[in-house]
Amino acid sequence: MTDSSHDTPNVVIFPPLIPLSVLVAGIVLNLFRPLRLLTHVLFLGRIVVGAIAFVAGLGMVIGANRIFRRIGTHTRPSQPTLAVATTGIFTWTRNPMYVGGSLALLGIAIGFALDWVILLLAACLPLVHYGIILREERYLERKFGDEYRRYQMKVPRYWWRF
Repeated sequence: MTDSSHDTPNVVIFPPLIPLSVLVAGIVLNLFRPLRLLTHVLFLGRIVVGAIAFVAGLGMVIGANRIFRRIGTHTRPSQPTLAVATTGIFTWTRNPMYVGGSLALLGIAIGFALDWVILLLAACLPLVHYGIILREERYLERKFGDEYRRYQMKVPRYWWRF
């Protein structure tokens, strides 16, 4: 039996804790120090845009989870990756869970006029990029080699290339 504890990307934080923390902290800050920027946007417009962003983001996360289950790999970065996901939403972005989660959180923030959530989300993006995504990419390159490098060449990290 092999020790799989080293067969992980060694991310700095369990990824779902970031949007959860951003949402909770943003709500608390909005209660005690409201900025009231989004409240100036037409209510119906906020609700429509927020709902669209939330549904699209949630759809991306659910779709990515389904693909992971179908190919028989883990979703938690504390467990080894068993296969590279390259179909469905993974043909548009290599990180649909992070992009989708951020989009869903943005939708909540817009719909409920939670200005602080947007600011905190923007502040946390470097943590997600450097502390999670880049570590996962290095891990996948080590584990899957040329297969993953070919995938990287075809599909952007997010929805765009820098």
